[in-house]
Amino acid sequence: MAGGRASNVVQLRDVTSLRDKVSEEEWEARVDLAGLYRLVEINGWNSGIYNHASMRVPGEPDHFLIKAHPLLWREVTASNLVKVGMTGELDESAGVNRPGFVLHSAIQRARPDVGAVLHIHPGACIAVSVMKDGLIPLSQQSAFLHGQVGYHDYNGITEDADERGKIVAALGGKRALLMRSHGATTVGETPRHAYITMKHLIDACDIQLRVMASGAEVVAPSDEISRKTAKQEEAHQKGRGQDDWPAMLRLLDEVAPGYRE
Repeated sequence: MAGGRASNVVQLRDVTSLRDKVSEEEWEARVDLAGLYRLVEINGWNSGIYNHASMRVPGEPDHFLIKAHPLLWREVTASNLVKVGMTGELDESAGVNRPGFVLHSAIQRARPDVGAVLHIHPGACIAVSVMKDGLIPLSQQSAFLHGQVGYHDYNGITEDADERGKIVAALGGKRALLMRSHGATTVGETPRHAYITMKHLIDACDIQLRVMASGAEVVAPSDEISRKTAKQEEAHQKGRGQDDWPAMLRLLDEVAPGYRE
């Protein structure tokens, strides 16, 4: 039994390169998504083989890429990402995580503007998710997310197809979703956008917990300033902010170059 599972992991992990077998656009998407998996792992945000990120396949809007369920995030490469159709129903027999498929297919189906989805279980985000007021404007990081955080009530492990509608309704047109008692999900046009939004969300939640634990009297930004800051951040991400992703991939080329295989 154990030997069979080990063999299955090898088959899923050590695949022949797809570099010359897919379009240039799909290959670039695969490299970016594999890079996202590796960056999340380096940050220690993932939970072993669990949690997941996806990206819509360029030219195939009804398909997305996601990691093979048994693989560690550090084992993900551009070639071993699994391409799945989002309109059916899949589980681990297809090589992907069932809760991951339900979550990502729900968002990808409902939000054609979304190219990438990242879902993880950061402790700080879970703690803030169960607070009645959720994320409050205490920091620049929370201001970046002004009006962009939805809340989804806990429904158990996300493996039931009928939870899709609730997830979609809770997210709406926003970029981030705090899933109460569960974790955090961020979306964006590219893996970079989902990653940056997640970093802002984790940092904002961590800062909030530190401030609340201090018991100190708080001087917080006004709603007007938070709105202004969110607009500044949006402009930043369309301009000089785009230089950070190539820089992060250069870092990966130094410490984990296998993601491009």
